[in-house]
Amino acid sequence: MAELRHLVLVLGDQLDPDAAAFDAFDPAQDAVWMAEVAEESTHVWSSQARIALFLAAMRHFAQALRAAGRPLHHMRLDDPANRGSLAAQLHADLERLRPAALVMTAPGDWRVLQALKDVAAARGLPLEVREDRHFYGSVREFAAHARGRKALRMEYFYREMRQRHSVLMDGDQPAGGQWNFDADNRAAFGDAGPGRVPPRTVFEPDATTREVLALVAQRFAGHPGRLEGFGWPVTRAQALVALQRFVAERLPLFGRYQDAMWPGEPWLHHAHLSAALNLKLLNPREVVDAAVAAWRAGAAPIESVEGFVRQILGWREYVRGIYWTRMPGYAELNALDAQQDLPAWYWSGDTTMACLRDALVQTLAHGYAHHIQRLMVTGLFALLYGVQPQQVHAWYLAVYVDAVEWVVLPNTLGMSQYADDGLMASKPYAASGKYIQRMSPHCRGCRFDPAQRSGATACPFTTLYWDFLLRHEARLAANPRMVMQVRNVARLDEAQREAVRARAAAIRRGEVA
Repeated sequence: MAELRHLVLVLGDQLDPDAAAFDAFDPAQDAVWMAEVAEESTHVWSSQARIALFLAAMRHFAQALRAAGRPLHHMRLDDPANRGSLAAQLHADLERLRPAALVMTAPGDWRVLQALKDVAAARGLPLEVREDRHFYGSVREFAAHARGRKALRMEYFYREMRQRHSVLMDGDQPAGGQWNFDADNRAAFGDAGPGRVPPRTVFEPDATTREVLALVAQRFAGHPGRLEGFGWPVTRAQALVALQRFVAERLPLFGRYQDAMWPGEPWLHHAHLSAALNLKLLNPREVVDAAVAAWRAGAAPIESVEGFVRQILGWREYVRGIYWTRMPGYAELNALDAQQDLPAWYWSGDTTMACLRDALVQTLAHGYAHHIQRLMVTGLFALLYGVQPQQVHAWYLAVYVDAVEWVVLPNTLGMSQYADDGLMASKPYAASGKYIQRMSPHCRGCRFDPAQRSGATACPFTTLYWDFLLRHEARLAANPRMVMQVRNVARLDEAQREAVRARAAAIRRGEVA
């Protein structure tokens, strides 16, 4: 005889009391199941900050469930009976709880979904996977958009979403008279620097979070990163404060400087809301609505608001659609046949390249870097170096506090590493050190010269950029957006080509770092 009607499974990135899994929840017949397990922190070498954020948010959500009168079975990481993985823990708990059926909201990780399906099948239990209403659109809607398209460009999808959901629209026309304001959103700070930047919104750890920080420091002491200064929002109330502070203090200049970098300034005018969104502490609709309301009230310019909305309503929805319509095969793609190992200093920041050192040290200290640091510093170097894309993905999934596989995998394999052969990006995001020099002052304090492609002082980005073009010259010649770069590489004589190759080989041997 079943003891329960439904056991509702809640994962660490599903901390939403209004999720579809709770529809028609009856405390007299149903219960909630949550499990903190080591495997979710060790299947990639997760940073201490990422582990702590997930665990602290889960424990606060568990408290909220109990306060709401929802029966909860919550296995803590430090419980001696903990089985170590979601599958093993669920197997063990089903023996005791004996539900008639399992219910969950669609998860954000293919691996986890398959593991839980296997448990349900082994136990002979039905598993109902309900639509994730957190997103504007469904996977089925994205599949309909993608049907028949060889390439899936975010811009077209984004415009459809704006129209469908009436976001930043004036009738049937885009607000402000244009669909995007990218040309207005690429400014560098200039010699004077960013000036006064609003302080980061930090939340003092309460007793629950302090308990988690102590547990992580003890249990995962050998993992990368640090816990000093941990101040991420771990409750919905804190996440709402972070949203309000961003809209009031950072959104006005977000657009103009969203691509800019400055040494020692990790936070700048960015939102820092992605972790709260990905854990489901915030709903994307309320985030977008808050930004649009600021524009309509005259508190933020259209270019900043549109640039921010593009990231939420456009990019975030788009990468989720790519992930769920292309898995599991997408995870194995490697169109450029990149086979190098990720340099070991990605885990330490121990490099003399100023831009990479700053981005890596910041990442390991805070579990955070903004999108240009990810795409055009750490990601760009890995692309040019020729790192196997699955290793790059594992690193991003490990080190960033906002990392959930549905968002990390397409961003890494598709956008950053071009491993999907142009499904997402119309060309590889390949650039020399001159791009970093244009968007930051890092090169001023660096021993390498971004204008040099070979020789002892040549910037490794620039050397590897030319080496990338040489290695993939034939493939890139067929891409209309790479015509100028291919023409430039065609002008190199054999001696110049050999000098680039020799310098690139020295970089890969670790002689230049």
